[in-house]
Amino acid sequence: MDARLNFFASPTAGKVLKHFMAAGKALKDSPLPTATQELVALRVSQINGCAVCIDMHTKEAAAAGDTPVRLNLVAAWREATVFTEAERAALELAEQGTRVADAAGGVSDDVWANAAKHYDEEQLTALVVLVSFMNTANRLNIITQQPAGNYEPGQFH
Repeated sequence: MDARLNFFASPTAGKVLKHFMAAGKALKDSPLPTATQELVALRVSQINGCAVCIDMHTKEAAAAGDTPVRLNLVAAWREATVFTEAERAALELAEQGTRVADAAGGVSDDVWANAAKHYDEEQLTALVVLVSFMNTANRLNIITQQPAGNYEPGQFH
């Protein structure tokens, strides 16, 4: 499978993606726990059906020490007992933030309050930006049909 566009060969994409990747690096360096970041990135990508991001974030999470059991259960996190209450709050916020068109109301006050119980303001900021960032990355990759399967952990950071 070939991508519709080669972002690495495009001068326009190069200019834009340089800043986009810098934003991704800033998120990685944020105080939001790495495990939470990868679980959220994976869940958003699952919802959107972004194969290349699912590939990337599954491998990054495993490289960071997350277990196959947890990674296999992200799609069914509500019924799984392997996630902390804080991770569950982040996953719920990520789902509602991703499904804004489906949910019509966006992120509910209850979901926001639950996340705020587990994360401080700086971590919440990183979480919100991460959800938005991942939705953008998913759309870029889905529109251009970027192929999945060849990602190596640390490849872009």
